[in-house]
Amino acid sequence: MAKMNIEYRHSKPVKKADNIRRSTDGMERYLQDIVKEMKSAGISVELIDCTATGDDDSSIYINGKNIKDILNGLKILFPEDDDHCDDLSGPKVVSFARPVLEWNDSYAEDIPDILMKNAISKTYSDINKG
Repeated sequence: MAKMNIEYRHSKPVKKADNIRRSTDGMERYLQDIVKEMKSAGISVELIDCTATGDDDSSIYINGKNIKDILNGLKILFPEDDDHCDDLSGPKVVSFARPVLEWNDSYAEDIPDILMKNAISKTYSDINKG
């Protein structure tokens, strides 16, 4: 089985703001958690050093390919939710959050979880094709 390498490159620290999902430190912890979860599932994966680079923006690379390129052309499907009309047992919770797929792609730190996991799944599938 081939190994997956996830690399997080950033030029300067990003602080968590209203329009960015994670800070630089938060992104590093997020990626460490994903790698730990993948390793516990028996997937050969490594998080490459998350040090600052001289580039102007932040990026995530999986096996040397930019995550934006991996996601290009993918159709993202959402899991079925439990919102059924026949469940009238109580009031529904209304939330006013950002749309799940909204991503300021100038900041790798802003990538939604579903997009990150789809990029990982796509790469994993590609390297395990027989």
